[in-house]
Amino acid sequence: MDNKETSHPAQPNVEQALGAFSLLREYFQGALIVDDRARITWIDQRYRELLGLPDDFDCYGLPVEQVIPHSLMRRVVETGRPILVDIMEFDERQLVVCRIPLKDNAGSVNGAIGFVFYDRVDYLAPILEKFEHLRKQLSRAQAALTRERATKYSLQSFVGTSDAVRDLKAQVRRFALRDGAALLSGETGTGKELLAHAIHQQSDRADGPFVAVNMAAVPEALLEAEFFGVAPGAYTGADRKARKGKFELAHGGTLFLDEIGDMPIAIQAKLLRVLQEGEIEALGSNAVKKVDVRIIAATSQDLVAKVDDRSFRADLYYRIAVLTIAVPPLRDRLEDIQVLCDALLEKTPRASDQRGWVIEPEAVALLQHHDWPGNVRELANVLERAAAMAPSEIIGAELIRSALPARHGVSPGARPGTSAAALSTRLADAERDAILEALEACGGQKQAAAKTLGISRSQFYEKLKRYGIAG
Repeated sequence: MDNKETSHPAQPNVEQALGAFSLLREYFQGALIVDDRARITWIDQRYRELLGLPDDFDCYGLPVEQVIPHSLMRRVVETGRPILVDIMEFDERQLVVCRIPLKDNAGSVNGAIGFVFYDRVDYLAPILEKFEHLRKQLSRAQAALTRERATKYSLQSFVGTSDAVRDLKAQVRRFALRDGAALLSGETGTGKELLAHAIHQQSDRADGPFVAVNMAAVPEALLEAEFFGVAPGAYTGADRKARKGKFELAHGGTLFLDEIGDMPIAIQAKLLRVLQEGEIEALGSNAVKKVDVRIIAATSQDLVAKVDDRSFRADLYYRIAVLTIAVPPLRDRLEDIQVLCDALLEKTPRASDQRGWVIEPEAVALLQHHDWPGNVRELANVLERAAAMAPSEIIGAELIRSALPARHGVSPGARPGTSAAALSTRLADAERDAILEALEACGGQKQAAAKTLGISRSQFYEKLKRYGIAG
């Protein structure tokens, strides 16, 4: 070694490291050692030259920061953890360095050794390029995930000018200012998820995530993992990394539970506990995590009826139905058909030589005489079908009549008072009479009456509500 590579005689940890220098010398361009108080006890001549230290400058015993201001050797000594690759600023230069703790036989840290691998960052260009590429990939993935968990709709997306829609929007705005759980009830296709997005967007949680789960789309066996997450190795075949559940993903924001009426009774109990305690426990874990989540639920079923027949927990119902919003079906706001057609046709694909779709008043009138069991979703379907058949951008009554489905022997778009409409009324009266007779025969037992008629309990309760039959 160079004659100037001398050590401070009072530091025993120097001998511990010097033996390796003869083997490693060609792989680094300078080195130094500090004691357990981060004072310099030895420095390589090449390091002195890199730092520009005069030959007569004695740095032994000095705190390392006094000689190398941006050194992290003290951190290594205090934590006992290495910093294997780092870029250290010195004057206007950047040095690629490595820092390793030195320990005695008992495992106690009594110093640290630092190496300078390169005196220019250029040597790390391939690594830095790969790191930058990975960083950009991660940034794009995070941005995509953020967009996925952001709201896609606003209250303006719910189209309509009727009194029913104005009242609904006013109610949504009021409820958005509160932080209680909300329950949206209404037939399928009425826009419940759209309103859930709108509530989140206008609430204090708008900057937080919006996470949606469709209860009918997730297998019952996977629901617990989907909600609460999975700990590493929780079961055979489980990922070695922890997987976050929907509650944790929605922390600080909103969790939307679509078709909550389909939630299995076992999961209902666990969901109730989360709502009460604000805590979750991942599958296969004993660790409890606090979560701050607002619940917005939606259902097309009669939850009160499901509470009565004990297929839905009453205590959970009262937890999620703090703020209730009834979304009106399209047949109760037929005056909105015109503006809905305009909005939906704006999104309907058209030929490049077409300026835009035009729907004639007679076609709109025809749409206003349909019962719309599928609501706005069905209207969008009919308009798209009519547009696909249209030879030009004009959508007339004949196209709409061809696109509308026939129901129960009723001609598409048949007006009230026609024989088809009368037939529909007679069919409804016959169904109502059959329900009343079944209830009387079964002594008022709804479940037995539903079985007698060969329909499910939920269908039976829906028909009771439709025909105004007291439960």
